[in-house]
Amino acid sequence: MESIALFLFISCALFSLSSGVVHLHQFVIRATPVKRLCNTHNSITVNGMFPGPTLEVRNGDSLQVKVVNKARYNITLHWHGVRQMRSGWADGPEFVTQCPIRPGGSYTYSFTIQGQEGTLWWHAHSSWLRATVYGALIVRPRLGESYPFPKPNRETPILLGEWWDANPVDVMMEATRTGGAPNISDAYTINGQPGDLYKCSSKDTTIVPIDSGETNLLRVINAALNQPLFFAVANHKLTVVGADASYTKPFTTSVLMLGPGQTTDVLIKADQPPARYYMAARAYQSAQNVPFDNTTTTAILEYKSTKKGNALKPIIPSLPAYNDTSTVTAFTQSFRSPRKVNVPTNVDESLFITVGLGLNSCPPNFHKSRCQGPNGTRFTASMNNVSFVLPKNFSLLQAHQQGIPGVFTTDFPGNPPVKFDYTGNVSQSLNQPITGTKLYKLKFGSRVQVVVQDTSIVAPENHPIHLHGYDFYIIAEGFGNFDPKKDTSKFNLVDPPLRNTVSVPAKGWAVIRFVADNPGVWIMHCHLDVHINWGLAMAFVVENGVGELQSLPPPPPDFPVC
Repeated sequence: MESIALFLFISCALFSLSSGVVHLHQFVIRATPVKRLCNTHNSITVNGMFPGPTLEVRNGDSLQVKVVNKARYNITLHWHGVRQMRSGWADGPEFVTQCPIRPGGSYTYSFTIQGQEGTLWWHAHSSWLRATVYGALIVRPRLGESYPFPKPNRETPILLGEWWDANPVDVMMEATRTGGAPNISDAYTINGQPGDLYKCSSKDTTIVPIDSGETNLLRVINAALNQPLFFAVANHKLTVVGADASYTKPFTTSVLMLGPGQTTDVLIKADQPPARYYMAARAYQSAQNVPFDNTTTTAILEYKSTKKGNALKPIIPSLPAYNDTSTVTAFTQSFRSPRKVNVPTNVDESLFITVGLGLNSCPPNFHKSRCQGPNGTRFTASMNNVSFVLPKNFSLLQAHQQGIPGVFTTDFPGNPPVKFDYTGNVSQSLNQPITGTKLYKLKFGSRVQVVVQDTSIVAPENHPIHLHGYDFYIIAEGFGNFDPKKDTSKFNLVDPPLRNTVSVPAKGWAVIRFVADNPGVWIMHCHLDVHINWGLAMAFVVENGVGELQSLPPPPPDFPVC
């Protein structure tokens, strides 16, 4: 591991009878030399580690993570998928729930994990720093409780990442300057390593040990910035048992597809002849004629009884074609909750939200070098024709809690301002959205349904849509334009999966439901970072309910100031 001397990880646990264990950690953010693809970059890391530390807790435990920023960039950390009940100040998205931690500053994220078990993760939520600032967050059952499946012999986090042979912050800033698409990545990684198929990489390829007859629980996380990924293990079946820290009805598959932000827990049984088998991941690319990183990252599943000196190259799995949407559809539609669940049946708030890219005309005062999108435009993106703009001087949560005027409005449209053939041929007049910091207000306890509809504006694409502060039930998905008369018959109100990130099909739609029982300001955005930079986001402001237990407490004393 690079710069092991910088490993300043502090971890201790204090036992508290009332609320499980409190885990104390210190995360030092700093530049660390990281060598990949023959070149060394000063990458931003946590405690000198890439990927960062794995946090392990139990359902009901609390975390206090003091983040000390010794890097040259502003930073925030997001605890992806943690419900953050009444702890919105710890959620982390920059200028949404907090102002950034400035260089030289620090902030302690403090929150409790309640009613969640499985695999989550944490990552930077400012600029493109999550290219290297991320790690696993494993939530085990409470003491004395067990998994709803036979206990595996071992567990291995598998973090799928994306690597630029450059400074990823510079890549993003250059795209912002030119208005064009950012440079694609140079490699994908498994646990920080590109693997055998890239230059200067094979000696550090990640090796996952296994013994004949064993079962290993792989906790697969897509931490890539901009790419949904297929994942498979040569000659081995994968039994899916969880996703986004919720258990699922087990099903067996030979391939996974994870959008950025999603996690999938799978059991793999060592039932093949002792040998070395590649685990591999590569792109699922749903947008046509759009450049993407078409490389393949590998790790090695190594049977411990493999004969030494057996230098046979590992067996490589067959992965779907890059544009194999039918495999993705079959996979995502296999997810079910383990038993009947309490889905909101009556809906108080019904929203229809279109998502898609856009193109802004070149402003008159801009040189053409700053308008390198298609036909001299600048790329943008929107929800319901509003391209989301983050404030600069306050976070949205501060402005909401302190009643600061002029920071945001609450007129985000609950339906598209213009109805059109969303997945057909779209008029170019719809390319240019308006900009604004528009939120949608929800009463505490309201039952919410959101139809998320992909559009053909510029290019239809599979969008991983992540909602902060909530899990939601995915009650249906389909292709074409959502039709409320016809498609409601497809709703699964019995055992739909509970997720925090939904892969909205390219040229299709997904329907989610949740109860607004967590007061605060919660962003919903595309987890392709290039799209959130372009404005593919909105936010809900959930009002306080009755009494202290339904209200947002004040911010902590060390809360970062703008």
